[in-house]
Amino acid sequence: MQGKILKKFAETVLSVGVNLQEDQGLEIICPVEKSEVAVALAKAAYEMKAKIVNVRWECENIDKLNFLNASVKTLTDIPKWFVESKNYLVEKGFCYVAISAENPSAFKDVPPYKLAESAKARGKALKKFFGQVMANGIRWCVVSVPTAEWAKQVFPNAEDPESKLCTEIVKAMRLNARDPVNEWEQHITKLESRAKFLNDNDFAALHFVSGTGTDFTVGLCDGHKWLSAQEKAKDGLSFVANMPTEEVFTAPHRLKADGVVKSAMPLCYSGQIIDGFTLVFKKGKIVDFSVEKGYEVLKNLINTDKGTRRLGEVALIGKNSPIAKSGILFYNTLFDENASCHIALGKGYPTTIENGENLTRKELAARGLNDSVEHVDFMIGTKDLIVEGIKKDGTLVPIFKDGDWII
Repeated sequence: MQGKILKKFAETVLSVGVNLQEDQGLEIICPVEKSEVAVALAKAAYEMKAKIVNVRWECENIDKLNFLNASVKTLTDIPKWFVESKNYLVEKGFCYVAISAENPSAFKDVPPYKLAESAKARGKALKKFFGQVMANGIRWCVVSVPTAEWAKQVFPNAEDPESKLCTEIVKAMRLNARDPVNEWEQHITKLESRAKFLNDNDFAALHFVSGTGTDFTVGLCDGHKWLSAQEKAKDGLSFVANMPTEEVFTAPHRLKADGVVKSAMPLCYSGQIIDGFTLVFKKGKIVDFSVEKGYEVLKNLINTDKGTRRLGEVALIGKNSPIAKSGILFYNTLFDENASCHIALGKGYPTTIENGENLTRKELAARGLNDSVEHVDFMIGTKDLIVEGIKKDGTLVPIFKDGDWII
């Protein structure tokens, strides 16, 4: 990204994404090779009269060397200063922008158990911080910019993969519009109307069926609510956590998922690919699974803790979303999940329960919300997907036919 597009990107992310306020701190998580993006964000933030801008640099090459050479004991020793630095963001009222631009195969040579143990330790150490993030105690936004290695995997035959990926990201984020902020406002309104329909119906469960073999019923939490692109933080200000986003989502009941779910797209998790997998659920829990690629990675993921065998999110996206219509496999969940209905293993969002951000962990569990140190989305929507809402009296209401909305 360069010039006017980079400026639009920064302004849209800060105004629509995190809704940065005057005299507020901002943290940016950015790949080292994309320093110009962090600079653009920082410049735009100070033009909006931010208090301070901090940048936390990430480097996959260093991370890979650490995974290959350091012991598990060292990798799972999460420094106290790091944990305190994350909690500091919440305590001091910062917002943060995380740039998701990983090489999908960055850690393909790393032993899966090292990735799994490291992720588990990090999740436990940062449980307080992630709890605040998922309860909207902080305004945050995940976005992407093209990097060389990621672009090569998405467009291996392109003359200039990075430029081509940039073009697709710009379209997905509506940055090619004359007024991206206005475009986002209209998009948010459309998604909110879908969420309202689902909330007004107050479904007890959803039933998913596809020609690939998915036949799956998931119950919804007591007092659940459907959310869309824009949410409200605890401070009362709105923000958009993912850009792009095409979903409406809610809380599945951790004890009420039954049937077979087949993945519709590859999942990039911890720099490794999981593909062609099937999960079998009984009373909310994964009781069996099979996978064509990434067996050890998937096995370690679902065994991270008790919560990773259960669901924390169910989201609906039609096959005619802009990202789905592009026909591009991005190998990046931020994009791929917005091309397909998806569900998530692990922790549920307290905000998808009425007054959930003010409930204790025990109270949330009583409503059916799942808890875990992980939250991993994977795609299940296909072009022939049928979704029915099941009301409390057993009435069936069609929601999706042939992979798209019919409401």
